[in-house]
Amino acid sequence: MDWYIAKIVFNIISGDGNHRPQFDEQYRLIKAENRAEAFEKALRIGRGEEEILLNHKQELLRWDFVNVSELFPISELRDGMELFSNIYEADSRELHIETVNMKSAYVQSKLQLEKESV
Repeated sequence: MDWYIAKIVFNIISGDGNHRPQFDEQYRLIKAENRAEAFEKALRIGRGEEEILLNHKQELLRWDFVNVSELFPISELRDGMELFSNIYEADSRELHIETVNMKSAYVQSKLQLEKESV
């Protein structure tokens, strides 16, 4: 069995869809005999995770599976190895750095709560 990273893309549609298009690109670790099996497995995951729920405005929120857009073999798993990299261009350097730091603080607060509950 080999390991692969599959990029699974969902289209997020809120309410009547009259909004800026949103997509969720998920990178999933897949274990399979070969690339074809990994691709089929990623397709099953994507189709299986489509869902419809209500958003905070009580409007329908749909996660529609689009497709598997990328599939990368992983030759070996190593501690600290890079699995994904993306160069992102932001409108504001300061705002993006602030957002990254806020997300990090959130992760750290969840870790602290987990630590306290043990």
